[in-house]
Amino acid sequence: MKAYEILMDIALIIISAKFMGLVARKVKAPMVVGEIVAGIIVGPCLLGLVEPSEDLSVFAEIGVILIMFSAGLETNLQELKKSGLMALVIACVGVFVPLAAGTGLYMAFYGFGSVGSEKFFKALFIGCIMTATSVGITVEALKEMGYLKGRVGQTILSAAIIDDIIGIVVLTFVLSMKDPSADIGVVSLKVVGFLAASFILGFLIYKIFKVVDEKYPHTRRIPIIALSLCFVLAYVAEEYFGIADITGAYIAGIILCNVRDADYIDRKVNVNGYMFFAPIFFVGIGLKTSFKGLNGEAVLFCLAFVAVAMLSKLIGCGLVSKCFKFKNIDCIKIGAGMMTRGEVALIITNKGLSLGVIEPSISTAVILLIIVSSVVTPILLKYLYSRSPDPAEETAA
Repeated sequence: MKAYEILMDIALIIISAKFMGLVARKVKAPMVVGEIVAGIIVGPCLLGLVEPSEDLSVFAEIGVILIMFSAGLETNLQELKKSGLMALVIACVGVFVPLAAGTGLYMAFYGFGSVGSEKFFKALFIGCIMTATSVGITVEALKEMGYLKGRVGQTILSAAIIDDIIGIVVLTFVLSMKDPSADIGVVSLKVVGFLAASFILGFLIYKIFKVVDEKYPHTRRIPIIALSLCFVLAYVAEEYFGIADITGAYIAGIILCNVRDADYIDRKVNVNGYMFFAPIFFVGIGLKTSFKGLNGEAVLFCLAFVAVAMLSKLIGCGLVSKCFKFKNIDCIKIGAGMMTRGEVALIITNKGLSLGVIEPSISTAVILLIIVSSVVTPILLKYLYSRSPDPAEETAA
């Protein structure tokens, strides 16, 4: 491909992404769903106007790094401290139940593999995809009803934040096991070493950055330095620890999430992410989606994948909530609020596709999960709150 030829691909991607994103918003679906559909339409599946390429993959990788950096910047550490043990336990169960369920589902369809085998690794990766929670849709539904600041709403929000952190750690651990000859002990040491180094260096970086931020508030050098930190940690994570670059980007965001200009940095980063890199990433998922391998068994797996992914969150998070003396219907609300999947599930899927861990047809199951969970969750929450409004929450909102 000549250098200028990619320009037409980028133009088609951005225009189709924004158009389909607006269409998705009109029908009350997440914009990312529209952007993925745009990729399916302009890609090899339908019109064949844009083909996946190495150049687009590089732009998409930058896009996903910026998304994870932004997610880290938006993490509210103070809220996590307030939620304490309750949100942590719910989040842990909300990760490990889907992880186990997804692993079991793949093995039930495609056979059991011994620990360390390629089949076992694939099954474990399918479980990883199921761990991620995206509460954007849930938050909007709770805001609309006036229940976001209540005990249930805050529990869902805090648990989802912790859920993402644990999910990224689990993904990091699983990806480190990709080499069949990898020693579990060495993998564990790498993960622990990276997290320990991130904590120690992160504290020092935060202190230095805080001083710079106070001396030069709201200047362009602040987001430039922050973005450089994001890319450095993404590189170091992958190159020296064998850990996914998105983990380094996420850690960089968490390090800076409490500086005074965190929102300012996030806004500046999102200009590039929203306008250019993120659409290429989400459309890229659609470009890589293939319906060729969708035989009867694959279709059945897709349907089972959606059902298991949603029910594992509903049952896992709902049941453990009972330990904290929530009413039965509030337990169901918490489980329902944790069912939605979005960007993180796509990021994990894309990582699996780029490494050749999973087949392109798996992305079809993930897209279906995002669409179904995004539609079902708000409807279910509205029904549950209509049955049990809980005035205490309404007043708190």
